[in-house]
Formats: sequence, structure tokens, C-alpha cells
Amino acid sequence: MRPKELVPDVQSPYFCSLMANDHQRLQAIISHCKEYGFIFPSSEIYDGLSAVYDYGQYGSELKKNIRDYWWKHMTQLQDNIVGIDAAIFMHPTTWKASGHVDNFSDPMIDNKDSQKRYRVDHLIEGFADELEASGRKSEADALLAEMDKLLAASDFEGLKKLIEEKNIKCSVGGTANWSEVRQFNLMFSTQLGSVSEEASEIYLRPETAQGIFVNFLNVQKTGRLKIPFGIAQTGKAFRNEIVARQFIFRMREFEQMEMQFFIRPGTQKQWYEHWKEARMNWHLSLGISPDKFRFHDHVKLAHYADAACDIEYAFPMGFREVEGIHSRTDFDLKNHQEYSKKKLTYFDTELNQHYIPYVVETSIGLDRTILMVLSEAYLEEDLSTADKKDSRVVLKFPPKLAPIKLAILPLVKKDGLPEIAKEILASCRSRFRCFYEEKDTIGKRYRRMDAIGTPFSVTVDYQSAQDQTVTIRYRDSMKQERIPIDAIREIVEKQIL
Repeated sequence: MRPKELVPDVQSPYFCSLMANDHQRLQAIISHCKEYGFIFPSSEIYDGLSAVYDYGQYGSELKKNIRDYWWKHMTQLQDNIVGIDAAIFMHPTTWKASGHVDNFSDPMIDNKDSQKRYRVDHLIEGFADELEASGRKSEADALLAEMDKLLAASDFEGLKKLIEEKNIKCSVGGTANWSEVRQFNLMFSTQLGSVSEEASEIYLRPETAQGIFVNFLNVQKTGRLKIPFGIAQTGKAFRNEIVARQFIFRMREFEQMEMQFFIRPGTQKQWYEHWKEARMNWHLSLGISPDKFRFHDHVKLAHYADAACDIEYAFPMGFREVEGIHSRTDFDLKNHQEYSKKKLTYFDTELNQHYIPYVVETSIGLDRTILMVLSEAYLEEDLSTADKKDSRVVLKFPPKLAPIKLAILPLVKKDGLPEIAKEILASCRSRFRCFYEEKDTIGKRYRRMDAIGTPFSVTVDYQSAQDQTVTIRYRDSMKQERIPIDAIREIVEKQIL
């Protein structure tokens, strides 16, 4: 017995995405995430907190799965990369040595009428998006190229002139009455100490990388590591973004997954190219088409870098950065050595000399990766036929990333079927995440599983009690087949390992 259900014909004109445009698609994803327990506005009962979000029951599972997948590839499957978990609070001199106190700022501009503050690059990029949407792509590209040139030269006067020449207006006030462009530091500060008069000012870390650098010798010596080797870390970072926007793409509290790879000076170009290729291959391993990605070389390099690029993904709002690869030279270790007065050199036995290692960094935003996976997975399918109108919303996650791997659904809540279903649950839940549900018709339960991205569902029916078989349904094709109960675990694990 198989529960009846319409199966889409992929050759049919009805099998398609129903999104009218990319803006609607992003809004649909945001609504879907809230409705189905992925992501909620933080403190929503108090009207929320701007650019801060909470991950719900399925969002937290998706987040964990992506983090674990990255960690496995960066540590477990590597011969020479280990992981650490450094504290969020660090000695304040750390951020002086790293350059964040003096250099971690963005050009800002205020609209004098609305009092709304903008990051200059976001303001111009938003106007370029409007130009492209109206069919003026070449003009948009020229505008962005000019902006990059001015940013690289730190030409604030030229940036303001560009904004005025293009008559770029405030989205709130609708005017182009702009202040001068100036720098704004992005670090959050707080107090460390039990008595306010005795407390000292420290910063919430704006990146996780510095926790790796200050532990370089601790890890190298205790791990007996030889160059080249890497240190990986995941964790929260905080940036006082003035214009946080586009859902979880840009937030004030976010999570990074970073790896610092320590190498001999002079080999940085080779390793930079190696990690560009390796990290792109990781993204492609998620089953995303190569034409959804591109490399974008930085026009203006950070103060620590001699080469840098971004891996950009085609989000609903256009190509945006999801990961950065940076050749950081010896800037960080050299500065920490200078400020701490502690020797941070490495003795290379093959060269018989001490040196400060160079570093190639890979830094990926976990929240942005989640948005990338959601954008790629979200699909509205029209399943209508000549006789019946039907549709579904489905999240086609790679099975290894799906929050729930297997749904176990007894056809009815009686006649021993729930007991059989719970035996299946007991045999599988220690190996992967399962979901058990009795409520509603089987068709409605299938639709809910589609909406949260569950790749496999098994239905326990009356035949199951007779011959120990179940109907397994595949999320993407909606096809069903009869299989032995003993085969369930093998089928699922083959797809998720």
C-alpha cells in the first residue's frame, strides 16, 4: 500500500519556481524560516532587536550540521590542522596589536534630514542594484567600479561627490542632503570588573582569528606541530554594523568559521592558491552549481594582507561574499610579538633557522552559509494537473545538512501501527535525527516534512504488521517504494555520511 500523492513531472511546464522576482524570493524565505521554526527575530515579544536573530528548533539543527560539516573537512580530514575554542573576551591590547583599534572602521555618511546613517558602500551598492533592476547594468557596473577605486584610495571627498552626482537619496527621508563621509569604528566595547569605578574597558571580539594568533605557540608546542599547519576555530563575533540588513546576511552578532594556516615566508602565493581551490571545492560539495559562485579579488587590501579574495554566491539579492581567503603575511604574529614582548617565532629544523610564520586565512560566515543553503534549497513547486490544482513548498537540503533526516509516520493511531513506528524510531534515533508524528492525514504530514527539508519519510501501514515492510518516500522526487524495515537505516546513512 502506498499513500496516494501527486508526483511532479520535471518535464512539465507546471514544474517550476513560482517566485516572481528575487526580492519576493528573499521575503518568502524569511517568512518560511519563521513559520517553520528555523529563524525568529530576537526578543520578538518586545518588538524585536534590529539585526539580531534567534535560531529555532530546526534552524539550530541546520546550523550545527553545517558547522560540523565544515569542522570535519577542516580538521578531521586534514593531516595538519587542529581546532581550538578561544574565549570571546581578550586582553584589550590584543586589538591594538591586531590593528582593530586604529583600522577597524568603515566610511559612513548621514542624511541630515532623516538622521539616518549609512555605510557608504552599502548606500552606493543599493543604488547600483536599482540601476541593474531597471535594465541599466553597464551603468551599475561602472558605478561600482568607481566606488571600489575611491574606497581603495580612501578618497572620502570623492565618495561624497559620487553620491551627489548620482543624486542618491535616503530611503527614509527621500532627500540627498548628505553629511561629510567619515570613519566609524565597528567594535563593541564593554566593562570588565565587579565595580564600575575599577572596571577596565574591553572589546567584544570582532573576529575569531586573534584567539588563534595569541595561542599560536601554545598549540604548536603542545601539539608538536610542524609548519605548514593550521589552527581552526568556530565561534561568535560582534560588529556594530550601522546598516545591518538582508536578514541573517549581515548581523551585529554572528558566527564565524575560520582557519589560520601557518607557512614559511615566501610560500604564501602557493598556499593562497591552494586554499582558494580547496574552499571552492568545499562549497561545490554542497551540491550547488558552479555558476552560482565566483571569486572576487579585493581592490583595496586590508592593512595585514598582500592578497585577498572573496568567494561570492548568487544570493536572492545578488552576488555577495560568503567566504574570504586572505594572505595575511606575518602581520599578526609580528605585532603580537612586539606588543606582548613575547617571542612568537618558529624554529624550522629543515632550514635550521627561526622565523615568524606567514599566514593564509580562510574565513567563512556560518550565518551567511545558512542563508546560502536556504536560498539554494527553497523551492515552490506547482504540481497542478488538468484535474487538480496542487503545490508545495520544499527545502531541498543536501541530506547530510537536513535538520531531520527521517520522518516516521504511522498511517493511523491504532491497531499496533504506532508501536511498530516507535520501534523504528528507537532503532534509528541514536544514528541520526528522526521525527515521529501521528497527527493529521499522511498527505499533510508529508507536506510538513517537505517544508522543513526532511529527505526521507517512512509510512507504517497495515501491511507493515504483516510483512515487516514500510513505504519510504523521497522528498525531492516524491517517489515512493516498498522496503524492508531492516533496510531503512542503511538507506538513510548512505546519503548522510
